[in-house]
Amino acid sequence: MRNRNSRSRSREFALQGFYEWVLSNNDPSAISARIAQSEGFDGCDVPYFDRLWSGITREYRSLLSALSPFCNRSTDALSPIEKGVLVIGAWELLHEPEVPYRVAIDEGVELAKSYGGTDGHKFVNGVLDKLAATARPRDASAARV
Repeated sequence: MRNRNSRSRSREFALQGFYEWVLSNNDPSAISARIAQSEGFDGCDVPYFDRLWSGITREYRSLLSALSPFCNRSTDALSPIEKGVLVIGAWELLHEPEVPYRVAIDEGVELAKSYGGTDGHKFVNGVLDKLAATARPRDASAARV
């Protein structure tokens, strides 16, 4: 795991758990417990990881629905990494107002660069930017001025 801040590490662990979850359909609480035993987990923001993990697994379908209008393909056609990065970013944009919208997008882009396909980060940036414009219109429009 790269040397990143504690929230970034929380996002990385959540992405790893998400990947396992969508491929195996294992119980989210079992995945979370296993992740908590992973090397380096103590370096993440554990309360934030817990909120993020609970949010993305509990609200998975509604997060995909929120993202769907901004994707140029079906969310079913997304790779597990793209889907996970987008779901994490969407949850932050919709439920964590203290995370600046630009940080949520940038963190998603960095995750996509590190774990995704060659140009997946460009797709992630575009989708999250469009979601931010509707989820946080005041913040997004102020940043564009």
